[in-house]
Formats: sequence, structure tokens, C-alpha cells
Amino acid sequence: METRRILLDGLPTTVVREGDLLVSTDGRRVRADEAEHLPPCRPTKILCVHLNYRSRVEEFGARLGPAPTYFHKPVSSLNAHGGAVVRPPRCRYLNYEGEIAAVIGTTCKGVAPEEAPAYIAGYTIANDFGLHDFRDTDAGSMLRVKGSDTLCPLGPGLVDDWDPRGKRIRTYVNGELRQDGTTDEMIWDVAYLVADLARTITLEPGDVVLTGTPANSRPVEPGDVVEVEVEGLGVLRNHVVEGDVPIREDVGAQPSASEEVVSTALGGDWEFRGIRPPRRD
Repeated sequence: METRRILLDGLPTTVVREGDLLVSTDGRRVRADEAEHLPPCRPTKILCVHLNYRSRVEEFGARLGPAPTYFHKPVSSLNAHGGAVVRPPRCRYLNYEGEIAAVIGTTCKGVAPEEAPAYIAGYTIANDFGLHDFRDTDAGSMLRVKGSDTLCPLGPGLVDDWDPRGKRIRTYVNGELRQDGTTDEMIWDVAYLVADLARTITLEPGDVVLTGTPANSRPVEPGDVVEVEVEGLGVLRNHVVEGDVPIREDVGAQPSASEEVVSTALGGDWEFRGIRPPRRD
């Protein structure tokens, strides 16, 4: 079954998808393509694994340790299907990352990997956008890189009977295929990630675990439409807009275009791959 959260008559409402229609418990119906979507869950936290797809690891020539590492996106970064993703002024390197998100259904702590699936309510699609202009100062925490407002679209729905094994994941920009992978690329599967996190962090109902992205994350521009399609979960669609709130110049680190920023945004070491950073006019 697939449930969604939408605004219905101005109120947040959980509905069930029946084909092209979304149906509330009181029988009200709305076309899915006309609904104003909300994130399909209400997490207390959003926990994300670093490199986890083999194609992405190979793209960067990375050497992984024996266990996964993680970062955190604040809940204020949440966005929904159809929502606008904001690239702040003076920033150039806003990258898409198509992902699968596991949503916790039951309080989870200290479980074994084989027990973890029983604690998952279902799965949805995520786009783990990254604002790499701040990578020089936030590379460790990823706070502004991955946690700025609007950078965590989820949706459109939550599917409770979905098997994450062997599923295709693709990302399109303006209809052009950019990422193409399968969940069989995952180095650590979903159950392992949930069990690993739950050793020291209590996972609450609604919490989200992002599970990594395939190769070919690249920058997008205002006006671009980004779609993440996952076999059996549907399509998450968002559009990029230019922000209208200036980034203050009198406090903090400023957006930059260092070798580290450009190399990460363009998918590897551009000095050695014949890639040159874009001009900053």
C-alpha cells in the first residue's frame, strides 16, 4: 500500500493512492497530479550514509573503511514532491543525489540486522541535494552542504510492501538521464544501516535513513527540473529556483569555488581528468 500526505482543504491529510487518485479516510478524492504534497513522514531526525554505491566509490577513487560513516540533515531541510529547491545567491554548486529513504515505523534501538526490517514502516524516494559551495568549511559535518533549507525532498508517497533488493534508481534533469544504478550496488544494505545507527541512536517512528546515491551527481541550475525515479516507488519531482535571501557577508565562511569544491561537485579530481572548473563571471 502507498500512503501520501497532502494538503486537503487546507489541512495536512494522510491519503491512500488508488491508481491516479488519492483517497482520504472520509472518502474525499483528488487527482495525484493535482494534489499539493507534503513530506510523506514527520521525522525527528534524518540520518544519511556517506558513500554506499559502488559506482560512486569508483567515481571518486575512494577507499572505504570497514564500516559506514554518516551525517545528519536537520528536519528544517525537508521538502516534498513538487517543491522548489532553493539555490542561495552567490552559490554555483547545487548537486542532485537520487536516493532511497527508509522510514522507521517502530521505536528501534539495539537491533540485529536481521531484525531491522521489522522496524521499517516503508520506503520513499529522496533527493539528497548538496550545496558544495560550503564544502571547504563544512566538509566534516556537512551541515550547510546537505542541511540547508529545502535540500531534502521526500516523496511522493510511503510504500509499505516494497523490497529494496535489485531495484533500479534513475535521476533525470530536464528529461535527460543523469544517474542510473541499482540497489544491488549498495555496499551496506538498508537493514545493516538501520541496525548500525540504532546501536547508539534511538530511531523513532517517522525517522528517515538515507541510503546513498549512484555515480554522476552533478550541479543543477535555477529553472532545472530534477526527477528521481525508483522502481516500485514512483517519481519524485522538484524544480530548482534562485534564492532571494542574500547570504550575509559580514559573518561566517563564504561560498567558495576551491579545487575541493569543484572536484566534488563535478565527480572527481578535475585537474587529472581534463575537466576545468566553470568560470565565475
